[in-house]
Amino acid sequence: MTRGIKHRMKAKRKNKGSKKGEGSSSVPPQHPVKVWQPGVDKLEEGEELQCDPSAYNSLHAFHIGWPCLSFDIVRDTLGLVRTEFPHTVYFMAGTQAEKASWNSIGIFKVSNITGKRRELVPKHEGDEDGEDSDSEDDTDDEDENGAQGPTLQLRKVTHEGCVNRIRSMSQNPHICAAWADTGYVQVWDLSSHLNALAESETEGIQGAAAVFTQDPLSKYKHKDEGYAIDWNPLVPGRLVSGDCKNCIYLWEPTSAATWNVDNTPFVGHTASVEDLQWSPAEPDVFASCSVDGSIAIWDTRRGKSPAASFKAHNADVNVISWNRLASIMLASGSDDGTISIRDLRLLKEGDSVVAHFEYHKHPITSIEWSPHEASSLAVSSSDNQLTIWDLSLEKDEEEEAEFKAQTKELVNAPEDLPPQLLFIHQGQKVLKELHWHAQIPGMIVSTAADGFNILMPSNIQSTLPSDGA
Repeated sequence: MTRGIKHRMKAKRKNKGSKKGEGSSSVPPQHPVKVWQPGVDKLEEGEELQCDPSAYNSLHAFHIGWPCLSFDIVRDTLGLVRTEFPHTVYFMAGTQAEKASWNSIGIFKVSNITGKRRELVPKHEGDEDGEDSDSEDDTDDEDENGAQGPTLQLRKVTHEGCVNRIRSMSQNPHICAAWADTGYVQVWDLSSHLNALAESETEGIQGAAAVFTQDPLSKYKHKDEGYAIDWNPLVPGRLVSGDCKNCIYLWEPTSAATWNVDNTPFVGHTASVEDLQWSPAEPDVFASCSVDGSIAIWDTRRGKSPAASFKAHNADVNVISWNRLASIMLASGSDDGTISIRDLRLLKEGDSVVAHFEYHKHPITSIEWSPHEASSLAVSSSDNQLTIWDLSLEKDEEEEAEFKAQTKELVNAPEDLPPQLLFIHQGQKVLKELHWHAQIPGMIVSTAADGFNILMPSNIQSTLPSDGA
């Protein structure tokens, strides 16, 4: 299990690249562009990695002060399927401050998230409109320097202790549940802060965040701290929380602002419960994963023991994700870096694994199915890579040859990458969690020790605006 951010110092933004040197469009590179793989390739003396802006429709970085181990994207009323830039996104996040009393829950709005749809086949020297690539690079640099970049508006609610995990309720997004390293799970009403951010265009900009003190709606003390927590997508207010003492507790709402927590826990794991996921199709069924290497399926109507349990990995199972577009599919990520996809209909037959990947060599820290494409999922790892996978892809040698001819050998992709690996994002340190935006197809947000990234890869085929939009 890989959880805490070891060096809890304030995040500082770093310049991610320079237009000088071999990456400049005015000086052709001496060698073809190459994908760099952590743990495989080594940087020679004097070499440095550069981000290729043409790989993204949008890419922005920001931070709110102390690093955040966990965050959630808040559903809003700006539109169910948004495709036009600039975008606005609302977040909740919990800090990992140096002192317990310095922690807070951050409620923030990021507006003016700019971007532009890229061509899937990169332009190269000699192409028509080659000059356009220079102007696009200029735009990206202006965004990096803040001239035309996103605006961050931030409000904070004081929180005693580090926030291990935080989740917003999808049916009532202003309600969130937060796991603290003090052993408390607390439910908060953050509506006043979200309303203030929605109404304000200038207050709470970065560096001048207002700090508030308020009481949670409800709280429950576990016997130990924990990380596992999930709101039921079918029953508003129903919640499960799991701790490091192997116990899972069910929260049932008794009103819009009160909960009853069953003091008799669900017990079936022999080690810490790391993650929980409610079924997207059955309101009484949830899944859990554990340091004991297993995944368990529970039915709250059938007592406090699991309805099914099976060994899922040869190491700790850190995270799971239940596919909300294809409810038979469950994804899991392990401490040994492996990713497994299971068809739950095959559990009774013994081997339910339909896909297994060993690309990552370090612990998986987050995994989440796309809310728009049933075959796509995103993964983050301690190897500082965020990867996007499409399980519907297969190796097609003719298509690869055609693409190589189109790019005229400008792209040298490693030969041993799985065909299902669609995209690799790098540049963050100590990646901890990621989420897709349910209302903006193709957008992923990730958090790490050095802050947040908002990214929209150019090869994610979603309904995105054209260049003329």
